Amino acid sequence: MMMTRRTFLRSLALLTLGMGMGLPERKARAFGRSSLFTPAVARHGGDWDARLPALRSLCWELSQRTSIRVFPEPKPVALDSKELFASPFLYFGGTRAFPALDDGSIKNLRHFLDMGGFLLADAGDGSNGQGFDASMTREFQRLFPGRQLVRLPAEHVIFKSYYLLDRQAGRVNTRPFLTAILDEGGQAKAVYSQNDLLGAFQRDELGEWAFEVLPGGRTQRELALRVAVNLAMYSLCLDYKSDLLHLPFLMKRRR
Repeated sequence: MMMTRRTFLRSLALLTLGMGMGLPERKARAFGRSSLFTPAVARHGGDWDARLPALRSLCWELSQRTSIRVFPEPKPVALDSKELFASPFLYFGGTRAFPALDDGSIKNLRHFLDMGGFLLADAGDGSNGQGFDASMTREFQRLFPGRQLVRLPAEHVIFKSYYLLDRQAGRVNTRPFLTAILDEGGQAKAVYSQNDLLGAFQRDELGEWAFEVLPGGRTQRELALRVAVNLAMYSLCLDYKSDLLHLPFLMKRRR
């Protein structure tokens, strides 16, 4: 039986409680990281760490803009390891082509997604048909044989999981939309940006913006950050905001 993301998140919570049972209170506090949202970063044969500074920025922004308790440092994980299942959110990025994943990594990653984990793939080179995009398209075909990436509908709950958005953005504008692998119920198992989503808000060692954002500058940078916040919230909160009970609240926020 396929596990839903809700069950996956519940399992993480139960695991945290179980590991803490029987420990003195003083020692239990040291367990803190597992109770915090920690973005996982997929380690692969390419430059998987190219956007680590941007993920740190995202962690900080989540802690400031939302009520999520966030660990400030993303966690690199091997795709064939059990550590993959410690977080519901996995970032898979790079700025160039990368070697094919081994079969064990594909099997483990597919299991993670079938359990309800969420994958954000991000082409840091803004490629379309070559570079990172060619490699990522290959791996999507291996992960989801017989299924295609589709344009993420504008009405999808991802665009209202925290901010109310009517478009997406990144450092560049290779494609003016996000693509996704959706299950039968419309839930996104994986979302793919070819626009270097995280590159839009990466900073250098001096705290300055690392890259120019084209063509929209500051407005496009902020929109990219809001899209990333929504994706992180979606990985935690599922589609509860598609419930009509939340409509009055959403409309009030929009006004």
